[in-house]
Amino acid sequence: MRNAPRVIVSGGGTGGHIFPAVAIANAIKAQFPDAEILFVGAKGKMEMEKVPKAGYPINGLWISGLQRKLTLQNLSFPFKLISSLWNSRKIIKAFKPDLAIGVGGFASGPLLQMAAWMKVKTLIHESNSFPGITNKILAKNVNTICVAFPGMDKYFPIDKLVITGNPVRKEILKLEGKKARAAEMFGLDENKPTLLVIGGSQGARSINQAILKGLNEINKLGIQLVWQTGEAFSKQAKEAIEAIGNNQLKTYPFIYEMDYAYAMADLVVSRAGAMSIAELSLVKKPAILVPFPFAAEDHQTKNAQTLVNYNAGVLVEDKDANEELMPAIQNLITQPDALDKLSLNIAGLKAEDATGLIMNEVIKLLNAEAS
Repeated sequence: MRNAPRVIVSGGGTGGHIFPAVAIANAIKAQFPDAEILFVGAKGKMEMEKVPKAGYPINGLWISGLQRKLTLQNLSFPFKLISSLWNSRKIIKAFKPDLAIGVGGFASGPLLQMAAWMKVKTLIHESNSFPGITNKILAKNVNTICVAFPGMDKYFPIDKLVITGNPVRKEILKLEGKKARAAEMFGLDENKPTLLVIGGSQGARSINQAILKGLNEINKLGIQLVWQTGEAFSKQAKEAIEAIGNNQLKTYPFIYEMDYAYAMADLVVSRAGAMSIAELSLVKKPAILVPFPFAAEDHQTKNAQTLVNYNAGVLVEDKDANEELMPAIQNLITQPDALDKLSLNIAGLKAEDATGLIMNEVIKLLNAEAS
């Protein structure tokens, strides 16, 4: 293995793909400070902005996904695919990588496919419990498939599978001793039950509307609330809480110190993205999951159902949130034994060091490349 391996990391489209990609790149740089890392993303997607901010160069491919109905965009897909395969070949020839890593998203398809055809060692990471179409197509040609959930041999060759979990933010890994500081930060009582509501960085309309409708019930329950609404809903939420006049109900457009929010929480309401579930399992928090119904291949519902199957979470469908979310909250927050059971079971799904487990596979492939 070279002391300065050259690695291409490809994928993106959402934070759920970009975050693991950057975490893996950071781990490679920590292990091999002289490593050269190049990202390859899709032109116009968020990775083209986020990756350079993380300190890595990125090349963009002209690629997008297929729509589920006949559109002009679908008619252009074959041309985009050919263009992206050709440009992937040029990138690989110029960069001469020892390893190519795909994390899902439009760009990882042509880049990883071309890398496999050109005999470059390849690894893909699947963050969801139901794989995206890109990774399902790539599976037969790549060397190693890292997955976040058990039972993925239904979709991938078992001899290539390694269960690693999903890389998460470092500060999430250690919550011990943070609750007192969290109570101080949020202006809450560390000894009272607290509900944390997070609908993603932009908020979740169905969750926000259900919480807004149920604010008086939350107030009557005597529990505390930390509610991340997203910017668009923040004014409405703030006015509703001010009208109630309970200073133990808190709302924020965005919460930056998520480790402290988790430390404060006894129950979490969340979407069911792969990164959210990875964090919830690591912080051992009971959760009611309201999957975003328009995620690709409805993977958030499948993620949530995986937790339900292990009695590690409660699922409320997006369309039912307005009627069913508050009863689910009331049912759980008043039953410590039920919360403890969910906490114990979701903790059993965690991978303590997902990034380290992925790095083990990276090193194996780099050694194999050198042999």
